[in-house]
Parts: sequence; structure tokens; C-alpha cells
Amino acid sequence: MLPGAEARGAVVDVSAADTVKPAVLPTAKADTAKKDVKDVFAAVMADSARVVSAVDSVMRSAKGVRKPRGKFIPDPKRALWLALVIPGAGQIYNRKYWKLPIFYGGFLGCTYALMWNQQMYKDYAQAYIDIMDDDPRTASYKDMLPPGYDITGQEERFQTVFKNKKDRYRRWRDYAAFSFVGVYILSVIDAYVDAQLSVFDISKDLSLNVNPTVITVHQQRPSSAVGIGCGFNF
Repeated sequence: MLPGAEARGAVVDVSAADTVKPAVLPTAKADTAKKDVKDVFAAVMADSARVVSAVDSVMRSAKGVRKPRGKFIPDPKRALWLALVIPGAGQIYNRKYWKLPIFYGGFLGCTYALMWNQQMYKDYAQAYIDIMDDDPRTASYKDMLPPGYDITGQEERFQTVFKNKKDRYRRWRDYAAFSFVGVYILSVIDAYVDAQLSVFDISKDLSLNVNPTVITVHQQRPSSAVGIGCGFNF
């Protein structure tokens, strides 16, 4: 081989080497960069998983631990207004549900008594009006008598009977109305007083102490006497 050729061959080899290296080096750097990104992403995902696990654990612990509820203290004014607007609402607000059957039973009983006495009053009032007139077509009073009972010659007596019955059922009807109002007022007072006494603390140590004491009598000349004093502890 000619020296010139060797020289030219050497030049070719060097140029070839120079052309290969730029093609290989960027690929290696890209692979390294990708690997670094994957490692960083895997580390971030691992940290995120640990954070999510820690948050889940804290949330489960928070759900398992219930905060203690404070004692319910009703507002007397609110209980009063609720009881005035809706009968029994004050007892519901005070959480005294066992009182509801008592008051509602009173309301139902008074309502039934009022309606029954009102109907009987109307019947006897109409019978009294019919027996007082002379019109034979108005004889509703016969419905108030046993079947086939004849009152001929006893009209004045039965007029008095029907009048007394009419007045009696009217009086009982009025009593039922007053009783209904009384139950309503009692429910309002109970709701208000119950709310007021909800903050009244009574100790378990209830005792009566009887001790000798000196009683001072304030008159023109103050004097003292020995007596017995009673004291309550609560």
C-alpha cells in the first residue's frame, strides 16, 4: 500500500469515527434521561401512595372516634313559643317524649266529650222546642222516648225533663271546652317550666340537719332564746 494511500486511509478512518460517535452518544443520553424520569416518576408515585395510605388511616381513625356530645340545654322562650303554636311541640323540643301521650290523650278526651255533649244538647234542644209548640208535625221529641211510649197528659212533665236535659248537656259541653283549654295551658306551662328547670342542678346529697340555735327576737328590748334550727342540704 502506498504511503499516500495509508495516509488517506488514516484520514478516512478518523472521519468515519467522527461520524459514528455523534450518532451513538445522543441515544445513550436520551436513554439515561428516560431512565431518570422513570425513576423520579416511580418515586413520586410511591410517595403519593404512602400519603394516600396515611390519609386513609387518619380518616378511619377519625370515623372510629366520636366526639362527646354536650348536654342539651333547651331554651325556655323557644319551648314556650313552640308549645303556644303547636300543642305538644314544647315537650318534643325538651325531649320529654313520654309526656306526649298524656297531653294528647287529654286533648282527644276533651274533644270527644265536647262533640258528644254538643250533639246531645242539639237533640234535646230541638225536642224541647218541638214539645213546646202545638204543631203535631214537629214531634222529634218522640225519638228521645222509648218506642211506643205515650206521653199524653204528661206534656208539662216532659217539657221540664227535656229542658233540664238540654241545660245539663250544654253545661257539660262548656266544661269540656274549658277542660280542653286547661290541658292546652297546662302543656304550655309544663314546657316552659321544664326548660327552666333543665339547668337546675340537684345534688345527690339531700339531707336535713337539725341543730340547736340561738333565736334573736327584735323588740323594744332585744332578747335571745334557745331553739332548734333545721337546715336542708341540696
